[in-house]
Amino acid sequence: MTTSTAPTASLDASPDLTRSRFDDAMSTPQILFSFRGRVPRKVFWLYGVLGPLLVSVMLEMLLGIVGVSERRAEALTTALLIWPFTAVSVKRWHDRDHSGWWVLVYLIPVIGWIWTLVANGLLRGTRGANRFGADLTAAF
Repeated sequence: MTTSTAPTASLDASPDLTRSRFDDAMSTPQILFSFRGRVPRKVFWLYGVLGPLLVSVMLEMLLGIVGVSERRAEALTTALLIWPFTAVSVKRWHDRDHSGWWVLVYLIPVIGWIWTLVANGLLRGTRGANRFGADLTAAF
């Protein structure tokens, strides 16, 4: 009787079938409403720039259709989007290992907007874990 010494595949090496590649490391409500954690540049562009831009255009158009003045529609849209934009920006500053209070640089006219866009949209965050959590760049 011969015994086989061929290596067998370990069960630990099997892929995690409960998680798809489309699962995010952070849920959408966490991205939009929480000030904890870190997000990579991709999330900043999708949830902090492109998403609010599309929502504001659609909402202002809908409010215009129902007869709301342009000025009031803009104010309502800004009030609705200020929290999600701030939450995404704070997490992006965290990714760069800065305090979330750096989000206030956005209040400086023109220079603050450019600084925020460059720092959060173009510069890579801290590689590896920092004081705000794990690096999620590969997770998104």
